Amino acid sequence: MWPPPAGDARGPERQAARAARRGVGACNLEHRGDPKAVQVTFLGTSSGVPTRSRNVSAVALRLPQRAELWLFDCGEGTQHQFLRSELRVSQLSRIFITHMHGDHVFGLPGLLASLGLAGTCSGIDLYGPDPLRDYLEGVLRTSSTRIGYPLRSHRVKESAHTGALLLDDDDITVRCTPLTHRVPAYAYRVDQKPRAGRFDVEQAKALGIPPGPIYAELKAGRRVTLDDGRIINGASLCGPERPGCSLVYCTDTVFCEAAVELAAGADLLIHESTFAHAEAEMAFQRQHSTSTMAAQTALAAGVKQLALTHLSPRYMPGNAVTPDDLLAEARAIFPNTVLAKDFLSLELAAPEPDPGTAQAGESAADPATTASSRP
Repeated sequence: MWPPPAGDARGPERQAARAARRGVGACNLEHRGDPKAVQVTFLGTSSGVPTRSRNVSAVALRLPQRAELWLFDCGEGTQHQFLRSELRVSQLSRIFITHMHGDHVFGLPGLLASLGLAGTCSGIDLYGPDPLRDYLEGVLRTSSTRIGYPLRSHRVKESAHTGALLLDDDDITVRCTPLTHRVPAYAYRVDQKPRAGRFDVEQAKALGIPPGPIYAELKAGRRVTLDDGRIINGASLCGPERPGCSLVYCTDTVFCEAAVELAAGADLLIHESTFAHAEAEMAFQRQHSTSTMAAQTALAAGVKQLALTHLSPRYMPGNAVTPDDLLAEARAIFPNTVLAKDFLSLELAAPEPDPGTAQAGESAADPATTASSRP
């Protein structure tokens, strides 16, 4: 077994971060505080080292209608950022690591150990480069840290190179792709599966279908046989299928076509913006992105919104070039760009389709010849 979590130890300290951290996401700009929205919270937005206002890389994803958190990267101090946020670390279930540089993984052993100490963790699934498990086993072994919950490690290399799904988790899928960096690095894409259309209760009642468990079958789009022998096609009582949201987390990398392909049509692209455009030569040397490279990726991929993160500390406010300058450079290419800051939250809620009931060309009372239900 592996380590012992500082669970859900939240206190007044988190209140200080509330005022400026709320934002509105790409999918539907009217959804603020929507319980059905996917919430993206930036816990660290600096590259290399932390600054007074920015911790190193970490992004949390709170999934709608399920008490579950996913984490992307875990730089040093990430568990402190959880304590300052409204997120419950006790809900953490999956962690995705992009690459093995310290500003993306040094917070992981401490977070996992704290989860064990809290005693409330039911298990964590870890996804990342091949060396991730060896790194954690070495740190935990040499520090005599015991993990008292299941810790499952998944290597992403094969899925990244073959295009196979990395994860199919009920109503969400995850894919990944190799990036271009000094060490093996991977971008991740999270897609909500389309949701069933809204069930028209009034039409069901008008057809004389009594409320009860049968409604669940009809809402799932199945065919059911009533006591009077009628066969009802549930799909015809539901509105159009409702699309889900999608987001892509892309760091660290210089501009590459693989990132463009993975991000195609996404609602939100979170992309590293380590350097300003004037430092493009340095970006190529160190295999990082400039603000303009991030914007070019967003434009080429046709995403709806771009969030810049992983900013070099050299662009702190008061210096010759500031984060606002990087934002302006990106917006010149891709106007719908936001500048991520620690504790900023973006909410992604798919727009509802136009109200509808029966699918075109179908009637609810379907004179089908079979009485069996179909998924």
